[in-house]
Parts: sequence; C-alpha cells; structure tokens
Amino acid sequence: MYYLGIDIGSLTCDAVLIDDSEKILASSVVPTGARNREAITRAADEVLRSACISEKEVTATVSTGYGRKRVEGRLTAVTEITCHARGIKALLPGTRLLIDIGGQDSKAIELDENGQVVDFAMNDKCAAGTGRFLEAMARALQVDIEVMSELDNGARGDLTISSMCTVFAESEVVSLIAEGLKVNEIVHGLNRSIASRTLSLIKRIIPDIAGFPIAMSGGVARNSGVVRAISNAMKSKVVIPPMPDTIGALGAALIARERYSHN
Repeated sequence: MYYLGIDIGSLTCDAVLIDDSEKILASSVVPTGARNREAITRAADEVLRSACISEKEVTATVSTGYGRKRVEGRLTAVTEITCHARGIKALLPGTRLLIDIGGQDSKAIELDENGQVVDFAMNDKCAAGTGRFLEAMARALQVDIEVMSELDNGARGDLTISSMCTVFAESEVVSLIAEGLKVNEIVHGLNRSIASRTLSLIKRIIPDIAGFPIAMSGGVARNSGVVRAISNAMKSKVVIPPMPDTIGALGAALIARERYSHN
C-alpha cells in the first residue's frame, strides 16, 4: 500500500510518497503559482511517476499547509503544526524544538520526548524573515536567491537591518548599498535580523532553550547563512534534516498511513 502527503505552501507545493514500512519512495517540490490545484496535480504526478505508481494504487492522501483549506473536499486536511511534528519525529527523533521557516510564515514548535506537540508560536501576519522576505531582499541586492547563503560566508560585523517589514527593509537595503556597504555585509546583517526575530518567536513558548535538541525545516533551512545566524543567536546547534522543505509533506503521508491503519 502507498500513502501520499501534500504540503501546499505559498511558494511551493511539496509531495512525499511512502509505503507501508514508512519508506520514502519519492518526493517533489514544485512552484505553487496562482493555481493551487494545478500545483497539487504536478507535485503528485512527479512522485507517482518517479516511484512508478499509479494514482489508483495510492491508499490514502492527506494535505497540509497554507493552501490545504482551499482543496478541502478533495483531500483530507491536517494542520501544519501536526504534520511538521510528525515528519521531524520520523527523521530526527528526540527533537524538542522545531523551527520551520517557509514561504510566508515562521513557526516554533515545542515537542515532548515522544514527539508530541507541547506548544507552538507562529508569525503568520507578515512575511518578515520568511522565504518571500529573502526573495525581496535578493531582488534589492540584485543577487540570485540561490547564492545568498554563500554570500554570508566569512562576513563579520554587527550590522542588523532595523526594519523587518519587507517594504521598509528593502528600502533600507537599497540605502546601505548606496552608502557603499558590501553585499556580503548586508546579507550578514539580514541573517542576524532574521535570527533575532526567530529567537523572539521561540522565547514566546520556551524562555530557556539550553539543552534542547533543535531542528529546522522549511525552504529557508537550505540557507546556511540563516541557519548559522540562528544557531549563533541561540548558542545552540541547529540540525537540518534531509529534505528540510518536505517535512510537512512527509508528516502528512505518515498521518495518512496511520489513519488508514486505525480505520
């Protein structure tokens, strides 16, 4: 039997296919664009084709993410918090704090020793520090978003971007360029600002994170500069799981399997 999880985010739609033994058979990440249903179809088709599985062979499917409510009726929907917790438990058991930074929101999820959600905090009111924020900053700096993490390597200094509002931060970055600051220094400052905001989010649920095993998921987890800045701000190691941007989809697939088994 096969189980499919789909995470419908604002920037990407991710899919993971697993079998009865919880082995990951295939995964895909496709741009969401303006049409959620088309992105879901593309992501699902990619994993099915990769695993040589037909749609009829999929026993159960669960959706999660920003766009899950827009496709209810077609797919069973489960919250992002639950799916991310289940996904990280499978890949990094023992994680007690999961930081998830996606396209349009940031989440801090506290887990108990069994991987169950204890508490969580979200920043979903603005795009500050998220994938969309980084894309806007990359445009202002006229660099490719894919190389931004490399630009932070070796950068020093205590520059921070004072405004985390995307519009004002973009204006501030343009001003810093005009003042002659190097691009890598500005990127370093952006990463420090994201780290500071992330730490504030975490402290809403965990005032003292000393000794907590910490993991990070979401597309921003692939940005080594941001991860390094968050690790430095927390004075703790941050572990990145394999395929960090598909943790929610993996959790959804695992939940699909568990629900089918229980029924």
